[in-house]
Amino acid sequence: MYVVPGQAGRLFVVTGANSGLGREAARRLAGAGAHVMLAVRTPAKGEQAREAILGEFPQATMEVRQLDLSDLGSVKEFAERLIAGNTKLDVLLNNAGIMTPPSRLTTADGFELQFGTNFLGHFALTLRLLPLLLAAPAPRVVTVGSMAARAGTIRFDDLQRERGYRPMEAYGQSKLADLLLARQLAQVATDRGWNLMSNAAHPGYTRTNLLYAGAALRQPGDRRMLMHMLMKVPHPVQGVQAGTEPLLYAATSPDAVNGGYYGPNGPFELAGSASTARLPRHARDAGLAARLWAEAERLTSVELPGA
Repeated sequence: MYVVPGQAGRLFVVTGANSGLGREAARRLAGAGAHVMLAVRTPAKGEQAREAILGEFPQATMEVRQLDLSDLGSVKEFAERLIAGNTKLDVLLNNAGIMTPPSRLTTADGFELQFGTNFLGHFALTLRLLPLLLAAPAPRVVTVGSMAARAGTIRFDDLQRERGYRPMEAYGQSKLADLLLARQLAQVATDRGWNLMSNAAHPGYTRTNLLYAGAALRQPGDRRMLMHMLMKVPHPVQGVQAGTEPLLYAATSPDAVNGGYYGPNGPFELAGSASTARLPRHARDAGLAARLWAEAERLTSVELPGA
C-alpha cells in the first residue's frame, strides 16, 4: 500500500472529489495533513464527502467549491475566485470524468460531453490556475488517464463526434487527449524553465460508479473494444483504495517525474501496486500533442500565461 508522505501546509484541488477515486484521494491527502479543496459539480454531495472524511480525520482541513467542468463559464468563475483570494495552490488533481453516455450529449458550450468535460474542462481549468501553481515552491498537475486511451484516436475532422457517435470511441478520445495534455504541459514547463511537474496516472480496472455507469454499452463496436482491452485474460479487479494509489503516487511521491505516467504494476496494468505505466503510442506523439493543445486553446479561448 502506498503511504502518502506528510502534506501539512499544502493545498490540493481535487476535481470530482465527492465519489470514487477523487473522494479516496481527498480522504488520504486530508489524512496526511493536506488542505483539500473538493471541486465538485454538486456541492451537497461534496459536503457529504467532506463530513464523512472529517468523521475519520477530525483535524483535517477541507472545503467544498462548486465546479462544473462541462461549463467553461463555471471553470472561469472557479479559477477567478481562487485567484482573487490569492490562494496558494500546490497540486491540481484533474480527476473528474464522464464515461460512455449511450447517446451523444453536449456541454453547456456545445462540445461533445466527454471531450468537453474530461479534456476541455480540465484544459481550461489547468491553464487558468497556472499563475497560482507557479507561485508554489513545488507545484504539480496530475491528470487521470484510462486504459481506454490505448484505443483512442484524435479525430480532428470530427472532434465533437457529430458523425457516427460511439460512446467508447468518444471516451477513448477524451482520455487520450488527457494524456496529451499532461505530456504537453510537461514539455511547456521544461521549455519555459518552470518548476512545475505535470504527470498522469490511471487506476487500472477499478470498481467505481464511473465504471459501472459506463458498463451499459449499446454499440457492438464498443463492446468489442472493451472486450479487447479487458478480456484478453481473466482479469483482476480492484477496489477504489488500490485504484487511487497511482494517482496519489503521481501527486505526492518524491520519485515521480515530470512527464511520467503511473498505473498498477500487475498483468496488463489492470490491478496492483503503483508503478510506472506504459504510455500509449499516440500519447508519445509530440506533434499530435502540440496540435491538440492549439486546438484546445482555440475552442476554449484560454491560453498559456505569458512566458
